[in-house]
Amino acid sequence: MEPAPVPVERRRPSAAGRGRVVSGPRPAVVIGGGVVGLSAACHLAEAGVRTVLLERDELGSGASRATADVVRTYFPGNPVSSAMAVRSLAAYRAFGERAGAAVPLRRVGYLVLFGEQEQVAACEADLPAQRAAGVDVELIGADEARRRNPLLGDVPLVAAAWSPDAYVSDTAAIVAGFAEAARRAGAELRTGCPVKAVDIGAGRVDTGDGPLAAHAVVCAAGAWSAPLARSAGVELPLGDPVEQELLECGPPPSGAPMPDVPMTLHAASGLLVRRRGDGLLVGMGYPGADRDGWRARVRERLAEVYPALAGADVRTAFTGVRDASPDRTEFIGRLPGAIPFLYAAGFSGHGLCTAPAAGEVVRDLYSGRAPGVDAGRLAATPERV
Repeated sequence: MEPAPVPVERRRPSAAGRGRVVSGPRPAVVIGGGVVGLSAACHLAEAGVRTVLLERDELGSGASRATADVVRTYFPGNPVSSAMAVRSLAAYRAFGERAGAAVPLRRVGYLVLFGEQEQVAACEADLPAQRAAGVDVELIGADEARRRNPLLGDVPLVAAAWSPDAYVSDTAAIVAGFAEAARRAGAELRTGCPVKAVDIGAGRVDTGDGPLAAHAVVCAAGAWSAPLARSAGVELPLGDPVEQELLECGPPPSGAPMPDVPMTLHAASGLLVRRRGDGLLVGMGYPGADRDGWRARVRERLAEVYPALAGADVRTAFTGVRDASPDRTEFIGRLPGAIPFLYAAGFSGHGLCTAPAAGEVVRDLYSGRAPGVDAGRLAATPERV
């Protein structure tokens, strides 16, 4: 059951009515305006919960700004996230019913390259759990992998995993769609409103515009979630915010056209590419302090795995700050108490793939309903550190 609303007075820091005092029940306050926070706000508002979302900058300006715009269902070795992604893909396919506009989904598939037998064995052991989660994935031979990605050079390759359910989408459109749907359902979205602290005992969120009383708090602040959760008594082992950088690689210097390759992960190095325009979008872990050194390593690995791209123009596409959990599985849970505190963080770069399901789980945990997934495997517990 929803906690009983408590009448309060608060100040609305909107452009049209800054400083105006309004009365009403305490809202559920969602902290974070990325795709996960917007999904949570949308699902809560659609369930009839008075909801206010607070974002320190602009909507989608954190981790949601530095994604490969890919929605996929296969997360090797992580069937929990895969199950969330399968559920989310179904929601994206029906997104137009919620947001008034369909989410673009161009199917490209996901290819994971294995150069060692140990990687193949791990994939085989993982397949039953992946398929039980609803993922369409199979192990294919090296020849088939090279056929699917003709850019591949003479790198060690013994087999690959192939999952057809990977799609190029539009993160900005998804952010805008969730925002529109949340507003339609009555949620208030405040940007330029950083949260300084949360006093969960008092049901108070301290913001740059003053305190805001809340009957529930949802922490979906990405890389800034750990200290906010700590104030409510939840330890989220996220570490410091990490800046992600994605690069764009121009077409082959030979002048040959770029083939329409699938999203491809070179498992040994973490090199991840997908077709973008007449070139590729490229990622490989996190840059760290030595950005120039990291970019040089990416260029070296790119030329090794895809020799036709040796000497191609490689430059920064975009950057954003991310959070990551130790096991690369999202933290979603609820701390019991008179003022419920819920959290959704640690998405490790795949929040776009699982955001719809994450919002549903937050809504169900808030209302006390069974979320339809194993919530115990999503909660921040000592076993996951």
